[in-house]
Amino acid sequence: MDLFAERKIYTVSELTAEIKRTLEDRYREIWVQGEISNFKHHSSGHMYFTLKDDQAQVKAACFRNTNRYLKFQPEDGLEVLIRGRISLYEPRGDYQILADYMMPVGLGSLQLAFEQLKEKLRREGLFEAVRKRSLPLLPRKIGIVTSPTGAAICDMLRILKRRNASLHVLIYPAKVQGPGAAEEIAAGVRYFNTRNDVDVVILGRGGGSMEDLWAFNEEIVARVIFKSRIPVISAVGHEVDFTIADFVADLRAPTPSAAAEMVSGAREDLRATVQSLRGRLAQAMRLQIEKRRSSLERLSRNRAFEVAPNKVRELQQRFDEATLRMTQAAMRFVTRVRHGERVLQTRLARVDLNQVIARKSNVLARLEQSLASDMRARLKAERSRLELAVGRMDALSPLAILERGYAICRDPQGTILKDATAVSRGDKVDVRLTRGTIGCLVESVEDTSGPSVASVSAPSENEVSLQGADRLARD
Repeated sequence: MDLFAERKIYTVSELTAEIKRTLEDRYREIWVQGEISNFKHHSSGHMYFTLKDDQAQVKAACFRNTNRYLKFQPEDGLEVLIRGRISLYEPRGDYQILADYMMPVGLGSLQLAFEQLKEKLRREGLFEAVRKRSLPLLPRKIGIVTSPTGAAICDMLRILKRRNASLHVLIYPAKVQGPGAAEEIAAGVRYFNTRNDVDVVILGRGGGSMEDLWAFNEEIVARVIFKSRIPVISAVGHEVDFTIADFVADLRAPTPSAAAEMVSGAREDLRATVQSLRGRLAQAMRLQIEKRRSSLERLSRNRAFEVAPNKVRELQQRFDEATLRMTQAAMRFVTRVRHGERVLQTRLARVDLNQVIARKSNVLARLEQSLASDMRARLKAERSRLELAVGRMDALSPLAILERGYAICRDPQGTILKDATAVSRGDKVDVRLTRGTIGCLVESVEDTSGPSVASVSAPSENEVSLQGADRLARD
């Protein structure tokens, strides 16, 4: 009798597949709470980690198409609540939880994401006070990134019109909450940075919950504020609301209305300062006049003046005239100050740095063209001088003489032969031609009263050495 005839025998693969089907059918949706350990965010975008408590542990995975919706960054030691299903990884026979939702236990996911991003950007130096710029004293044009239908823009426009009606305002309409809001806010900041006429940018919206303000906590908004070359004011929510944008911006305003007052208050402050100085000047002059008058009256009551009443009356008359002149001078001075204030206000309203920059740019362009023209002429002249010098050097070169059929003879030591008696029959000499060198043997030597003549011939072994370009250069 066959004992195994009625038994089902599984292969390992079949058994694993059967267990996987059983687990997946039994645990289609399950909630598990535990602490994350061995967390790894793979380059593929998937997350792998272990979920454990004080007595057991289970492997878990959260795939890319799911974890991209997480508002926080999972990390080791974080207590989380997971919703998912049980599956089995067949190649290793390990069962695991495939998470499709995850939230931190105790601290809300938004608050945790806020704290994580805040710490990350702080370590990178985005919150450093030394990099933050001060607002321009008298901005001429401001850019506002906000919702065009919100109450915040209405409040800001009303304050700007009341405090400084000459201030130009550009509005970049953007969503301030919900999907895509962070991208639109970042696009608004980038747009204003492409312009050359915007002096300051305001990011504004009214109050709301943390979810409502979350667009201003996104990393894309923080980094575009950090890279902005224009000072940025963050005016989000109420005074008690804080966002990541507040920490990165050059200045935080407690409310959008406060931001409008910040950018429009400098002109009013200057006007108030001028008026205050004018009042203090008039008061100081009145005090000086009264002081001089009192001093004169004391002197006039002196007994020394009783013997000269006419002199006293004369001095009094001169004093009155001087007082009148001083008063008139003071009035003229005040009038000049007022006129100067009006002139400065008019000039300040008409100043246009773009025209000045355009004029300076044109002058710089003309100077660059002139410099380039001068450099080309100088280069041409120097090139001509170089060519002339090269021609002269070629004319003086010994190689030019060789081109006319002459040759140079050297003894075995390399000394140039000028006298035939310097060699003997059978000596070897090198004859340098225009191209190459010939090794020759001396057959005869003739010593005449005229120039010495040595008769040479090529050696019988045909030892003719034609040297290359390197030998020519070396000689």
